[in-house]
Amino acid sequence: MGHPDLTAIAALAERNLDAAVAQLCEYLAIPAISCEPTHYDDVRRLAERIRTDLESLGLDNSRVLELDGALPIVAAEWLHKPGSPTILIYGHLDLQPVKGEPWVTEPHVAVEKDGRLYARGSADDMGGWMTHVAALRAWFEVAGAPPCNIKVIIEGEEEIGSPNLEDYMDTYPEVFSSDVMVLTDCENPSIEVPGLTVSLRGLMECELICEALEADVHSGLWGNMVPDVSTALCKLIARLVDDDGRPTFCAAEVPEDWAKGSWDVPLTDPVIAEGAHLIGGVKPLPTHGRSPAEWMWRQPALTVVATTLPTASIKKNCLRQQASATLSVRLAPGQTIEEVLAAMREIVTRDPPGGVQVSLVAAGWSSEGWLYTPRGPAFEAADRAYEKVWGHKLLQVGVGGSIPFVALFGRRYGDLPLILNGVMDPKTTAHGPNESMDLSIFRKAVLTNVYLYDELARAL
Repeated sequence: MGHPDLTAIAALAERNLDAAVAQLCEYLAIPAISCEPTHYDDVRRLAERIRTDLESLGLDNSRVLELDGALPIVAAEWLHKPGSPTILIYGHLDLQPVKGEPWVTEPHVAVEKDGRLYARGSADDMGGWMTHVAALRAWFEVAGAPPCNIKVIIEGEEEIGSPNLEDYMDTYPEVFSSDVMVLTDCENPSIEVPGLTVSLRGLMECELICEALEADVHSGLWGNMVPDVSTALCKLIARLVDDDGRPTFCAAEVPEDWAKGSWDVPLTDPVIAEGAHLIGGVKPLPTHGRSPAEWMWRQPALTVVATTLPTASIKKNCLRQQASATLSVRLAPGQTIEEVLAAMREIVTRDPPGGVQVSLVAAGWSSEGWLYTPRGPAFEAADRAYEKVWGHKLLQVGVGGSIPFVALFGRRYGDLPLILNGVMDPKTTAHGPNESMDLSIFRKAVLTNVYLYDELARAL
């Protein structure tokens, strides 16, 4: 039997949805962009606003925590149920930048259109953790308290890779101590099917450098007799990918039952084309016998993120001394930076074009991949909660991106149940222009959380 007031709590949460969205819109109006120092004060201003609202909600010890050189986290708790489990809810308040992006609406003014809420951060991730605020409000207003102990952590640095989160874990271990963690920054495969994220790709940046001359020289005088590092660089990059642009190095071994199991998500060509904003006439890449999910979540991928090649506005008719490219490699779960870098280095240093000198070094961002097997009563409880609202159990999915905080939580707290969910869907356009959240997902997530606390309280 569930809590005697459960139906009334869910009904109130549904009646209060407009108020929850209005509160979310107020948060979204604050440009808490963590990668831009000019917005650090906005991050802190939003953190203080959230702290005040969590206190008003009924949580105890609501505070803004800071470390030297770090942006803040907000922490609050309600720990008045001895013998009941403690659920940690994690989200982040900081935003991706918007400068130079072709937004149709103002990025920091939330606009509802065709059932979606458009604004930077609407789904990534303020909409995600706001579903918990809305669910907890209903519990407090109807039952006087949630059915289990609650901790809330809202981070201010996730969009810059959570560089200080582990320091916060070391400095404030009591803030993170819990029995189950609900991490609210992930995606659903569709607006009808809820997702439970169980894998992430890792990330490695490296620099590919070609050198041949002591200084730039006249291309008319010396062309055809000395190496051109620019064309050599392009040819070397081309060695690293096949005709589709996929890596020729370190293909990952994937168990045969993986693609035939619950990973068979609805990633059809139309879904991919719409979600990735393909232009007319361009189709998704051929799958060659692998599922789209495997290509996107369980195989490495390579992207050129920067080069020193001349731009259209800075032309110079010469053979250059040096040319380099920064390559971003998404690592399949389980792959290491060392093995992938070694495989790439063997390819680019073998018989280099024109005899140029080639080096490949790790530089820039890096993070671990993550692969998790959800087992036990917490996940059975989550499935029951989701079935009540969505009519569907959580579908195990992967994320092609690299989320450092997830790998960190997995490494530090991997012995705990980690429920990774959220309000994103294939149309969200997280990190891009016109980010949006489907309001039907928001509604279902709020109601699911109402039931999730009850299910976990009785299961653990």
